[in-house]
Amino acid sequence: MTGRARVVATTLGLMAGVVALFVVTLWVVLRLSEGGGLPGGQKVAIVEIEGTIVDTSDVVRELRDDLDNSAVRAVVVRINSPGGVVGPTQEVYGELRRLRKAGKPVVASLGAVAASGGYYIAAAANRIYANPGTLTGSIGVIMQLANVEGLFKKIGVDYVVVKAGAHKDIGNPSRPMTPEERRILQALLDDVHAQFIDAVADGRHLERRAVVAFADGRIFSGAQAKSLHMVDALGGLEDAVEGAAELAGLPPHPRVIQPRRRFSLYDLLRTQLDLRGLSGLPGPPPLLRMPLYLMD
Repeated sequence: MTGRARVVATTLGLMAGVVALFVVTLWVVLRLSEGGGLPGGQKVAIVEIEGTIVDTSDVVRELRDDLDNSAVRAVVVRINSPGGVVGPTQEVYGELRRLRKAGKPVVASLGAVAASGGYYIAAAANRIYANPGTLTGSIGVIMQLANVEGLFKKIGVDYVVVKAGAHKDIGNPSRPMTPEERRILQALLDDVHAQFIDAVADGRHLERRAVVAFADGRIFSGAQAKSLHMVDALGGLEDAVEGAAELAGLPPHPRVIQPRRRFSLYDLLRTQLDLRGLSGLPGPPPLLRMPLYLMD
């Protein structure tokens, strides 16, 4: 091999080494940025639920990853939410119950607000921690509809509905609600409210009648919630992590998989808007446009 060929071979070797080092470094950075940590050891995973609960697909996916990850021995769900839509709330509740069934303890850490749907999710945990001043509770269901009949008349709008099915336009904002429609919607809300009460009674190991006594939509401080056995202990996120390690049989100060950080313009706008008001804007009124909210 000539001297020139040796130089070229050496240069290519160095370049290959640099590329390999870059790839490994990039992999490590991505793992850490996703909260996955480096391989090895048993860990406690933290999953965050922030803001109004509307689309929980990312949270559900994260919880399923934790279920499949043999290194994850316990999960702490950190909740800062006033609640949200019923269906997505119940999806997260179900995933937490699945983790428990698989032998992975779940601990809920309530932040500034964990009310209504936020507390519904917490009820799935083995143990709940709250700060003394956390706002929680609000066990109830709400549907808010607008009646803009008078406004339509003033501006000369004629709202025409063509339907097949007597109650297909239930909640129509261009006319008053009939007594029968109110009865139907009230029965719907009562049914979901009963599901909420059952979930709390089951998760907290309380008599149903004891839950009914405070499941009237009122909110509580963390200290008040503890006296009602709605939470187990007063403390912050670190206390919850230590509690999860204890339940999982891990030593104190366990290795932690940090929550995945997500950002989108939709999430930013969603947290700035009061979604409870959006359901009452004029427009086609089928139930698909009138979600039930578990919100404070």
